[in-house]
Formats: sequence, C-alpha cells, structure tokens
Amino acid sequence: MGDITPFEYFLCGGCGGICTILVGHPLDTIKVRLQTMPVPEPGQLPHYAGTLDCFKKTIQYEGPRGLYRGMGAPLLGVSPIFALSFMGYGVGKSLFCPADTSQHTYLQYLSAGAFSGIFTTFIMAPGERIKCLLQIQEKGKGMYSGPVDVVKKLYKQGGIASIYRGAGATFLRDIPASGVYFLTYEAVQNYLTDNGNHQTGIAGTILAGGLAGTANWLIGMPADVLKSRFQTAPEGTYPNGIRDVFRNLIKTEGPLALYTGITPVLLRAFPANAACFLGFELCKRLLRYLKLDDEKQNDVQVT
Repeated sequence: MGDITPFEYFLCGGCGGICTILVGHPLDTIKVRLQTMPVPEPGQLPHYAGTLDCFKKTIQYEGPRGLYRGMGAPLLGVSPIFALSFMGYGVGKSLFCPADTSQHTYLQYLSAGAFSGIFTTFIMAPGERIKCLLQIQEKGKGMYSGPVDVVKKLYKQGGIASIYRGAGATFLRDIPASGVYFLTYEAVQNYLTDNGNHQTGIAGTILAGGLAGTANWLIGMPADVLKSRFQTAPEGTYPNGIRDVFRNLIKTEGPLALYTGITPVLLRAFPANAACFLGFELCKRLLRYLKLDDEKQNDVQVT
C-alpha cells in the first residue's frame, strides 16, 4: 500500500472505515439478526427463512431505518477502529517487513496484518456488543433507546466486564482474519500492478478491496457467530464463556451453524471493503497532494 507512515495509515484508515459502515451496515444488521434468532421449536418455522426474508420483514415492519439500527455505535467508533487497524498494519510492516526492499513475502504481509488485529479489540469489543444488542431489537420491542442507554444498563448490570463481554471472541476473529485481509489486498494489488511496476486504477482498488473483505469473512465468520451469540445472550446463559457457546451450537445445530448469516456477510463484504480501501487510497492521494503542494511552496519561498 505504498510507503507511508503509521500516522498516515491512521488517518487514511479512519476515512476508509467511515466508507465501510455507510455502505455495509444494512447487511450487517441482517447478518446479526440471522445469527441470533432463536432456534425454532419442533414443528415451528424459524423467525426468518433466510437473508431475503429477513430483509423483507425488516423493511415491512420497521421501514428502511430498521436496516440501520445500531449504526451509531460503529459509526462513532469506526474511525478509531479502522484507523488503529491500518496503523497497526503500518507498524506491523515496519516490524515484519524489511525496509530495504519494496517486495515482501506473503508470510510477512500475513504477520503484519495479524498484528493489526491486536490494536482494535479494546475498541471493537464494546462497540460490537452495543451494536449487536441494538440490531436484534425489533421496532417497539426493545429495551434500549440507543447506544448510550445500552452502555448505562450494561454497566449497571455487570460493570466494565459486561460492556466488554465477547472480547476474547473478538480476538479470535480479528487476529487471523486481519492477517488474511491485508495479505489478500497486497497480493491482488501486486498481481494487478506487476509487483508495483505500474499504477492500478480505481477498478483495481475496488477489486482488491472487495476480495480482501471476502477473504476476511471466510476466515472470521465462525468466531463472529460465537461472538454475536455470546454478546447478545442473557446474563448467565453461558457460564464458561465462548466454550459453552461453541458446545451448545455444535450440539443443537451442527457445524454448519458456524456460518449462519454468511450470505449477507459475503454480499456486504465486497462492496463495503471495496469502499474502505477506495476511501483509504483516495485519502492517501490527498495527503500526497498536500505534501507536494507544501514542498512547492517551500521551494518558492527559498528561491
């Protein structure tokens, strides 16, 4: 992604993150509702028959705004989350990728990307908890009026630990998924640019970003399902944490349940992450333009 500083990664990552949420949140809402709907009793139909049914019912009973439930929390937190993720990747590249070469191995990209996952969990975990609790609410049936109300009630219920419930599952999701995320983007960009010998256009950025998002979720989906169920379950449902969630899910629904909601996730992954990397690259170009402009002004002043 070019030679830029970790701070520039931070700025551009925040810009990319905002683009991601604006494009992808509706399908994220559908994903969470599918992941957390109750298992139907014998002889009963599930609450949602699938992705399209969930979309139709949400629009029918809640209107288009229902697809954007819980967006406040990720939108407020998305800039620091994505900024830290991209900055973590920049720091990871400085640690794992030799500075004397522009071409790095896949293992180096993977390691730098996995390192970035460590940076985001402390912000991501509570934001995800708040988002999921708001997303599963149906109009007129929820106990939370908004993100601030969720925080207040969770803190009253169990303190900071309640707000951070699911942090371990977030680590399990984000560290390997982030590694694959950045590796895929770099690999596709290297292929499209013949290892940096020529520039790629907007179409190339969209393709590389979309494929990166798809690969990220193929790796991270099982941990995300466990995280969503754990974070939205009533207090005390899973006393042993994520292990109990996993045992219960495998016992009652089977291994394929680890990919519940994969359809809206993959439908969302490509456009949302294409938007993310497009926002990142445009911000990077803007910073380069501002740098060149400053250098020209300095040259004029010197002469």
